[in-house]
Amino acid sequence: MGRTLAEILDAAAHGTFPPPDGTTTVVASPSHRDAGVIAFTAHSVVFTDEDPEWVYGALAALDCDALAATMNPRFLKAFLDRTGRSTDTIDLLTVASALPGGPPLDLREIRDPVHPRVVRARKRRDDVRMWATDGGVLVLGRGVAGRWEAAVEVEEDVCHRGLGRALATAARHLVPAGEPVWSQQAAGNARSVRAFQAAGFRPVGAEALLIAD
Repeated sequence: MGRTLAEILDAAAHGTFPPPDGTTTVVASPSHRDAGVIAFTAHSVVFTDEDPEWVYGALAALDCDALAATMNPRFLKAFLDRTGRSTDTIDLLTVASALPGGPPLDLREIRDPVHPRVVRARKRRDDVRMWATDGGVLVLGRGVAGRWEAAVEVEEDVCHRGLGRALATAARHLVPAGEPVWSQQAAGNARSVRAFQAAGFRPVGAEALLIAD
């Protein structure tokens, strides 16, 4: 029996990746909410409840490099049409280990269940919590396959002062001990990419999430 998506992600978080053999692995969605593609180095993982033969057939029909097929816009469009889902963008997928102690940043937890940022996060994550500091917010929750995911927002008038890096670092202190914390950054959002990498998040692949409307 093949590995589950959760097992693949856990291995990747600890530095063990699928073999770079140019193939695609199809695994079952861990929940109705979760479907999409993760492209590691020379190996992709498609997680869906669709027939795997459909996935392989759609990829084979593309006239493109097999290494890039799962992130080809034509495959993603076919995948979206097939599932009736939507997507936002292809993200850089990053991960970091937990850090001991409390976060080195003055944070106050926001417990408002109808806060717009919390409402938006709950469409993609469970167990959502949010903290604020002057000029920014940090959101943590359990996303794809139950993994801990972090997202930060920094107000424009306080950018370039290290707050994004500090918030991303704080996320590593707030997850349970021994648990990796994941984050996605849009490839074009260079500020966010720099902030998370400065906070110790390592790039492990690209991810396209298909959102159930």
